[in-house]
Amino acid sequence: MIRFAILFGFAFMFLLLHRTGDIDKYINTKYAYLSISAIVLLGFLGLYQFIQVYREEKRTEKAKLAREATASEAGEIPGESSAKSSDASDNHDRHHRDHEHVHSHSRDHSHEHDQRHGHPHVHSQDHSHGHDHDAFGHSHGTSSKLGRLFTYAVLAFPILTGIFLPVATLDSSFVAAKGFSFPSMEERQKDPGNHQFLRPDTSVFYGAEGYDKVKNKELAEFADVKDIALTDANYLKGMEVVYNYAASFMDRNLSFDGFAYKGQQVSGEQYFVFRFGFIHCVADSGVFGMLVEFPKGTVLSNDDWVHVSGKLSSELYQPFKQTIPVLKVTSWNRIEPPKDPYVYRTF
Repeated sequence: MIRFAILFGFAFMFLLLHRTGDIDKYINTKYAYLSISAIVLLGFLGLYQFIQVYREEKRTEKAKLAREATASEAGEIPGESSAKSSDASDNHDRHHRDHEHVHSHSRDHSHEHDQRHGHPHVHSQDHSHGHDHDAFGHSHGTSSKLGRLFTYAVLAFPILTGIFLPVATLDSSFVAAKGFSFPSMEERQKDPGNHQFLRPDTSVFYGAEGYDKVKNKELAEFADVKDIALTDANYLKGMEVVYNYAASFMDRNLSFDGFAYKGQQVSGEQYFVFRFGFIHCVADSGVFGMLVEFPKGTVLSNDDWVHVSGKLSSELYQPFKQTIPVLKVTSWNRIEPPKDPYVYRTF
């Protein structure tokens, strides 16, 4: 029954995430069908496990009724059979003790006789040695039960946390805690498992030739666009194109939404403007955006949501020791945080 509860628990947790819309905080919504498939599969497995437990209980009940029917046909009342068995056992024990007494007396007499008459004697007793594992702390049953309990606890933990704990929305505190960098292509290829920052990068999911085809195809979507507006639908794709072909987009107009993050070693009117995004799932998620130069006198706090428009330029950002794109703002305004603060990669 515990297995049924765990399988049903996982299915219910995934179903609840879909019902509340929180599933998109864990995976790219493009792959939501995978979690729906998991719900169906877990539901069938849970139902199968329930049927197995139900049949086992029925077999146990039938066996019990059969024993009672057999006892009734033999003229015994409930409990009489066990009482008779107990009496027989007591009689057997008394007979056994009497036998041992006679045997011991005979053996002692024989021993005394041999000593008086000088006859040699040989003990031909069989020594039976056994030991109780439980008596010396070797209970295999106890250790296996503890192992099962530990396994069930490990499986139950994500179910309980997923159902009862609120889903946290990532913000600038995540960036402050993790820090961010602008790794080179070689560094990204060496360690593709890290969370990504600033620049979206899907090259780790392709071979060199395959990624070149993808880059050229996506470049064609923006190459002739003078005023590039990045929306929730094309944010990650557009950012990746701009970073891959920064020189081709200099002096182009660009606009997008995001939250402000001051960061370290940034001049007075410069802020990073970010969006949290998913390539496939939370494992390859990251915070993506660019450095934005606001008009003089602009004061923003971390996590302030803004809409920015301006012209693309570039500058050497000393902490990264690399030249990165910078948006020179021509207009901006504060906005309310979107209902879904995340963006997802489309292919």
